[in-house]
Amino acid sequence: MKLVSVQVGRPRTVWWHGKAVSTGIYKEPVAGRIMLHRFNLDGDQQADLTVHGGQDKAVYVYPSEHYPVWQAEFRNIELPYGMFGENFTTEGLDEESVHIGDQFRIGEAVVEVTQPRMPCYKLGIRFSRPDMPKRFHASGRCGFYLAVLREGEVGAGDLWKRIARNDQQVSVIQRYRQYFQGDDD
Repeated sequence: MKLVSVQVGRPRTVWWHGKAVSTGIYKEPVAGRIMLHRFNLDGDQQADLTVHGGQDKAVYVYPSEHYPVWQAEFRNIELPYGMFGENFTTEGLDEESVHIGDQFRIGEAVVEVTQPRMPCYKLGIRFSRPDMPKRFHASGRCGFYLAVLREGEVGAGDLWKRIARNDQQVSVIQRYRQYFQGDDD
């Protein structure tokens, strides 16, 4: 399990359906090591703190293994790491194998998995496809959020070492499905 790429970004204003929208979904890779703080990475910022960011959503993680699946679906769209607005693109971690409450050491930092990412209309903005949030939801490839338990430097190539696991907790994908029980969309 490792950190393949680290991305950060600051909010920008874009036009979507005739309205100005502030979004932090545009993330760019960083070179070298970067400081992971309690609420985000150096150089990263969320646009709407009512639904993104904060202590329980300091970092968004998305598995690199999902990219080839999406690339097969969207052959005419370039999909660089960070396309889904993630801060960390990982290898060897997915929504089935990671449980809510799992704790990992990454570089100098310690993090805890808090919740799956819910689809947001800003995915439609990023992909220039209004149907993207529904596609994202239907796929179950949601990724997950982390809380930062110990601040420290992280960087691409860092290994993820699981240091705590509560087997009584549900996997990320199980929690994601629980949120939408009874939802027919």
